[in-house]
Amino acid sequence: MEIKCCEHNVLTAEYADLAKFLRIVGDDNRLRILCLLKKGEKCVCEISPSLNMAQNLTSSHLKVMLEFGLVNLRQDWNRNYYSINGETFKKYNSLINKFLKRYE
Repeated sequence: MEIKCCEHNVLTAEYADLAKFLRIVGDDNRLRILCLLKKGEKCVCEISPSLNMAQNLTSSHLKVMLEFGLVNLRQDWNRNYYSINGETFKKYNSLINKFLKRYE
């Protein structure tokens, strides 16, 4: 079954969600954070200095990604550790591929 991307010139819920995903990962700083997290779980205290970003800015970007489900959070004592949520990326990888195949 083919997934429709638009109905009556309005994005379907699935593709509206894809647009939000693309806006979130389209930010340079968030992409840098995701690239760093691809190497493994990190706390903000490791991410900020590695990317030469202020800790509050790093935390803000991580919050956006956490709320969307792009990253997982593990709390250990007084530190928060972040990691990639592979299931979310599989979902959007599949949706992007379906969308792009329509234009081959």
